[in-house]
Amino acid sequence: MEKKRKKAIYSGTFDPITNGHMDIIKRALKVFDEIIVAVADSNSKNPMFDAQKRVDLVHKATVGLNVNAKSFNTLLVDFAKEEGVETIIRGLRAVSDFEFELQMGYANSSLDKNIDTMYFMPTLQNAFVSSSVVREILRFNGSVTHLVPKEILEDIKCI
Repeated sequence: MEKKRKKAIYSGTFDPITNGHMDIIKRALKVFDEIIVAVADSNSKNPMFDAQKRVDLVHKATVGLNVNAKSFNTLLVDFAKEEGVETIIRGLRAVSDFEFELQMGYANSSLDKNIDTMYFMPTLQNAFVSSSVVREILRFNGSVTHLVPKEILEDIKCI
């Protein structure tokens, strides 16, 4: 009998993917066989990169890892159901993230009782890293080499 593969979804805008995201992905891969990085379309947030570019950046950053990136523009629980996944991964950088993430976890669970949310904390060195910090530094032509995977540096400098 073949072992059932455990998959989880890690959702977000990933605008762009950061070392903090990579930290969470690598931690989650210690628990799950495969991570689906669900890139939210999020046009309402006016992302710096379109959804396809963000998916491409995730693919580049996660080469060699059992990660599959896909964009979605539905409720996350509906996307999870389509993918046959019952666990959502979320990152917690600081106490300020906790209340929002807890509410989202409860909301998702209220929409589908089979959905669980698992929270991962990044290492201390990545606790302050966010896509919004990276975007702000990029806007002023600052260096983000310590904040994003080296595999995507050239792609995000060409904005």
